Amino acid sequence: MVALGARFGAALAPGMVVFLAGELGVGKTTLTRGVLRALGHEGAVKSPTYTLVEPYELAGGRVVYHFDLYRLSDPEELEFMGIRDYFGDLSLCLVEWPERGRGALPAADLVITIEPKNRGRRLGVTAATEKGSRVLAQLAG
Repeated sequence: MVALGARFGAALAPGMVVFLAGELGVGKTTLTRGVLRALGHEGAVKSPTYTLVEPYELAGGRVVYHFDLYRLSDPEELEFMGIRDYFGDLSLCLVEWPERGRGALPAADLVITIEPKNRGRRLGVTAATEKGSRVLAQLAG
């Protein structure tokens, strides 16, 4: 999952929103760790289950926001934390459990669904925008 996340990280651009869907323990945070490593982050990557969001400031002024909405009880809570301020042209936003923020989150460019399969994982990736399609084309090439 880290290696796969690194492949995604090399293709993702600032201003993108990526939804990470899947049950507990399938590797959403591990995939995020790979994305962050590919973007130059060398420190720890923890799941923001209790804080809802972890910011990662990277070289060149880039910022990655890693959201984990598992404990969110109402999407309106996102409005109270100023959710709109996180999604901008210079930030990359990775959102675990996006269905819990429905109505308060912007649309995703990519939706990555992770499911357990035998002893491994099965990934489904859907591009929802032109930006997302470009990422998939880059990964396929």
